[in-house]
Amino acid sequence: MAPMHRARSARWGSPIHVMYTIAVFIVLASLDNAAIWLVPSMTKPVVAGTDSSEMAVGILVATQTLVLATTAVFWGYAADRTSRKLLLIAGTLLWAVSQALATTATTYWQFFAWQVLVAVGLGAIASAGFSVISDFVGPARRGLAMSFWGISQGLGAGVGIALASQFGADDFRAPLLVTSALGVLFAFLYLFAFEAPRGLKEPELKDLYAAGDAYEYRMTPDQIGPLLRRRTNRWIIFQGLFAQVAYGSLIWVAFLYQEKVIAQGYSESTGTKFGGLLAILFAVGNGFSILGGYVGDRFQRRTPRGRALVSAAGVFGAIPFFLVFLWVPLHNLEITDGAGSMTLLGELATGLFSNPWLALALLSASLAYGLTSVDSPNGFAMISDVNVPERRATLFGVREFGNNATRSAGQAAAPAIASAAKGLAPPLNWILSLSILQFAFVPAGWGWWKASQTAPDDIADVTATLTERSEQALETG
Repeated sequence: MAPMHRARSARWGSPIHVMYTIAVFIVLASLDNAAIWLVPSMTKPVVAGTDSSEMAVGILVATQTLVLATTAVFWGYAADRTSRKLLLIAGTLLWAVSQALATTATTYWQFFAWQVLVAVGLGAIASAGFSVISDFVGPARRGLAMSFWGISQGLGAGVGIALASQFGADDFRAPLLVTSALGVLFAFLYLFAFEAPRGLKEPELKDLYAAGDAYEYRMTPDQIGPLLRRRTNRWIIFQGLFAQVAYGSLIWVAFLYQEKVIAQGYSESTGTKFGGLLAILFAVGNGFSILGGYVGDRFQRRTPRGRALVSAAGVFGAIPFFLVFLWVPLHNLEITDGAGSMTLLGELATGLFSNPWLALALLSASLAYGLTSVDSPNGFAMISDVNVPERRATLFGVREFGNNATRSAGQAAAPAIASAAKGLAPPLNWILSLSILQFAFVPAGWGWWKASQTAPDDIADVTATLTERSEQALETG
């Protein structure tokens, strides 16, 4: 483990420079999620364009998530040892260029190969980016800050669904090219970003940085064992394994509602567009992430169990609302078959007031997504609370590995269960499939409850370690 020493140079970013950095990074995080949601949100056009099947697209989506999971561990470990800025730029360029090349595919397996490379690049954004945010914001506001990062990911998912359903309804290539171009653009803009020193906003290191010193500890292989033995880390990983089965299945919500529209007698093109608009609207509940992060910060100031308890309450509370949201029918739907996106959007807005089924779908979706969105910012903040700065990206990468592995299982399980329910016609087979998978939130909520019991001791250990390191460095500096 490297010692602390007096920094040879300390180039601090101005407030404007920091704001620029955060803004560009948030867009990168949004584009990351937009890229993830493209393929499942235009399943039928991809099937037609690659001469494959819905099951084949499901396997592709699950494989992409599994690859992202595996590479996230290596990206996270690298982020704790080297420049996170360079890693973010490299990862973004990799997925953006691969996304563009995927538009040249003429067969399923060519498309599959390029999308796997997209997943490799996407693995960098979450792992390296997480530790960047944690170093820009202190513990007292960390939940709120992480909520904005989480919101950017939710917005990115919405952008991905919008691009896929509105511009990819007839040809899947256009949305891929748009996200690719934006990825390259913002990778270039990130060249001018400020790279925050590790631990910059930790209260225990305030005097160290004020004296012109720097926190130079870096992750080493011998720290992996202690990292994984930390009890709160284990519970954070455990709950994610189960939660992501449910979250993974929800990537098919756009497809489910597209099927609901088609079942009412509308064409596939209209179903894809209108179902996509509905899925975007339903995601508005993710905006409650800000409130969840704020509430988590408030509870954390009262008790070191605060964030975990808030997360447990959100996860448990969301289950019944997800079930209502999935099962609510689209009776009396009145839209113009073959109409453009703007016409359908206007008819959707009118339907929310005239059709109680649409209103119920929106209300239940908003509550379900809103409650689960509490989980994200508080979980991110907890990783920072219970780990020293040079271990955070690695733990996040390990967590992402587990999360994405089970998320891919959820993504693959949803179409598999739907296909196995041969006695049920669409969309009932998909409704049943997604409903079953939402019960994975039960052990996830229990995991947060257990984390609330171990977090206080682990937080106290981090505080003591950083205080000791800072004092030693100042004495010898």
